[in-house]
Amino acid sequence: MPFREILGHATSVEILTRAVGSGRLHHAYRFEGPDGVGKELAAFGVAQCLVCERPSQGLACCSCGACRRTKTIATEPPQVPQHPDVVLLARGLYPPAVLGTSSPETSAIGIEQVRRMVLARIGFSSHEGRGLVFIVRDADELSQSAANALLKTLEEPPDRVHFILLTSRPNRLLDTIRSRTLPIRFGALSDEVLERILEQRQITAPAVVPLAQGSARLMLELACSEKLEERDQFVDAIRRAIAAPDLAAALDVIGKKQEERDELKIQLAWLVARLAVDAKAHAETEPAEAERLSIHHQIVTQTLRDLERNGQPALMLESMLTRLRRA
Repeated sequence: MPFREILGHATSVEILTRAVGSGRLHHAYRFEGPDGVGKELAAFGVAQCLVCERPSQGLACCSCGACRRTKTIATEPPQVPQHPDVVLLARGLYPPAVLGTSSPETSAIGIEQVRRMVLARIGFSSHEGRGLVFIVRDADELSQSAANALLKTLEEPPDRVHFILLTSRPNRLLDTIRSRTLPIRFGALSDEVLERILEQRQITAPAVVPLAQGSARLMLELACSEKLEERDQFVDAIRRAIAAPDLAAALDVIGKKQEERDELKIQLAWLVARLAVDAKAHAETEPAEAERLSIHHQIVTQTLRDLERNGQPALMLESMLTRLRRA
């Protein structure tokens, strides 16, 4: 069963199972939901069904060479599936030399990636499988020109060509992209499912479950003891900065915390989770403190959103800290 690793999404899995089993798979899907809840696992499960050498009632066997290569990611850049008929797109995935550009994609999935990975490939038949599958990770990061380049292909793709767009922010996709893709919703995972994932991986870290915000990916990152210590240090630095006597001193406290964008997003997500837990703990005994922590939670959440819109990390941190000190 190609979808057996996907936990907590029985309805979505049933929809996909029926579609591939009946041979009526839509040509373009949009898998919506929070990061780290199983959207990409589901996408690769669909891809396995389309390239499997020994399918049964449309479903992949999960053991043939094609199935294995679909889910085997190259260890060297670009880190893409080893099966030639499963094409992954993502911001910064391909080096400039592959895209024919002078600099890496740091803020968006650019048009050159779409031209070279999709448009240049789509005119040819699949190499081995029964279909050609394009999986777009964080599809909301498509630049406008890249999204526009995809539009006609999404509307009228060649036979046996399928697209799966993954996004946690579907409202940031062009309306025309949304109108050409069929949505399937993946919600946040329950604590019970998260605990089961920890058990399957033989990880003993139950304290991270309520902080994971329903995301298996975030939970597993938090469960790493080294990373957990780093993120706790980040939280402590923010707390010291809030308590510093003046803004200059506060900025000095966080001066070394201007991480890379992706790492900072994880640090802020951890801070958001810690604030939520702390606010809940104070709700009954210290309502004023709970309200203050709730306001802090809103400020940090907005900063995380701004950062996802490609705000500058250093400026985002400074602005966030200023607002936290005033709250």
